[in-house]
Amino acid sequence: MSDRPREQLVEAGIRILERDGLPALSARKLAAETGTSTMAVYTHFGGMTGLIDAIASEAFARFTRALTDIEQTDDPVADFFVMGLRYREFALANPQRYQMMFGTSAQSLNRFHSDLTVTGSASAREEWAVSFEALLEAVRRMIAAGRIRDDGVAAMAGRLWSINHGAVLLEMAGFFGQEGHGLTQILGPLAVDTIVGMGDERERTQQSRAAALAVVFGD
Repeated sequence: MSDRPREQLVEAGIRILERDGLPALSARKLAAETGTSTMAVYTHFGGMTGLIDAIASEAFARFTRALTDIEQTDDPVADFFVMGLRYREFALANPQRYQMMFGTSAQSLNRFHSDLTVTGSASAREEWAVSFEALLEAVRRMIAAGRIRDDGVAAMAGRLWSINHGAVLLEMAGFFGQEGHGLTQILGPLAVDTIVGMGDERERTQQSRAAALAVVFGD
């Protein structure tokens, strides 16, 4: 059997999610969006819970691709900054999906979270933890290159994630305006200060940040 009907329902669910928010997602709205019947949701997913799970899995897959579809260089700090910029891009372009994955509201999926300080993973769902694995690898590379100290890879990844996540949420909420000041005046300098605080030389960190900006935004 072709997976096309499933794909169409997932894509429609993503459109509704981004346009109207997760509470608006229903079998009836999906049927109207796809020109099918409400029964299609139950036929292919067993109900709305199954469909929402499929939407979340697709969201995590796309998020992971955004973080990992990056050409690795011999500068692990620059590569980390590129990852952070891609993270921010995804969150700002897909706010409802981002909130669905990492928000604190009742509609978020944080029921699947894992204590990364104990398990070394951010999710009890293996397929949803891949994006955090990408961050862990970035931290390992920075430690191996002698750019930052080793306080424990998972803990350091958690600190770096906290900085990005917090700044992105505030920017999404409009606290830093809409002109990109959240990156240029808040997140960028904060990330530099953090990497320096973790042991890197400020001049090297600034050079790595400049290289990352050139990759993402051009010279």
